[in-house]
Amino acid sequence: MTAFILRRSLQSIIVLLVMSLIVFVGVNLVGDPVDMLINPEADQFEIDRVIRELGLDRPVAEQYWYFMINAFQGDLGRSFVFGEPALKLIIQRMPATMELALFSLFIAISFGIPLGVYAGLKPTSKISRTIMASSILGFSMPTFWVGIILIMFFSVNLGWLPSTGRGDVATYFGITSSIFTLDGLSHLFLPAFNLALFKLSSVIRLARAGTREVILQDYIKFARAKGLGEGRIIRVHLLKNIMIPIVTVIGLEFGSLIAFSTVTETVFAWPGMGKLIIDAIYNLDRPIVVAYLMIIVLIFVTLNLIVDIMYSFLDPRVRIKGVS
Repeated sequence: MTAFILRRSLQSIIVLLVMSLIVFVGVNLVGDPVDMLINPEADQFEIDRVIRELGLDRPVAEQYWYFMINAFQGDLGRSFVFGEPALKLIIQRMPATMELALFSLFIAISFGIPLGVYAGLKPTSKISRTIMASSILGFSMPTFWVGIILIMFFSVNLGWLPSTGRGDVATYFGITSSIFTLDGLSHLFLPAFNLALFKLSSVIRLARAGTREVILQDYIKFARAKGLGEGRIIRVHLLKNIMIPIVTVIGLEFGSLIAFSTVTETVFAWPGMGKLIIDAIYNLDRPIVVAYLMIIVLIFVTLNLIVDIMYSFLDPRVRIKGVS
């Protein structure tokens, strides 16, 4: 087990190093931030001064070398626009995005697995067909359009839920979140549901497919022959064996919830990292863009590592194959 974890950890470090090079070089080859930061009427002397202050007069390879040295010290550069550490600005916005992503994932899991298992156990029923048809709609509808429809229906027409902002927050056990207040939950529900819709559809279809496959296995038939109740068969035998693909999707989709929450945060004016990265891209604020992308890469790599380790517990064959 230890050898398996060490091997996966080494692979993760290599991926991080390669992605840091791709991200840094790719971002630094796009546009010229000086054009966005100085007055168009500035003379050449002023332009050269700004270029030197930002370190843009050095070759890209040298910039990357200093970036890596500073990154190992926890410094991912200073924002060209705000003049503050990029990592600090992102961390300030991260709790709101993490809160939105976690609540969205909670919605997807809480509804997706039960609905998918039900659709798999009773595939010919009208309810199951309705569930699967709804999951197709969840895949098909664009996030920004669904968000606008939700705002128009629940906020404008019915007036049940607020359409923008994060609402009131409270702090418990050192964690500041809007889920601890009714006003915060009312602000959180619409953007979280909008973000969770695509993931909910994925979980439903995976749970149904896994259930349809597992329910025909001999050990399920043997458990029924022994007289075990249907509830115990589902909890002990069925759920454990359908969780491997679901764990994979949940792990990777959580990273995508964080990375691609930009549209939802923009539609609902949610004060997370999405709004910050949109402004940074618009202003060519390279340090923030690079820092954001590196954090997203780190999240994806870490989630992949966690999923691999969870795989090894759920299915020992994965661990044995990985070590060999």
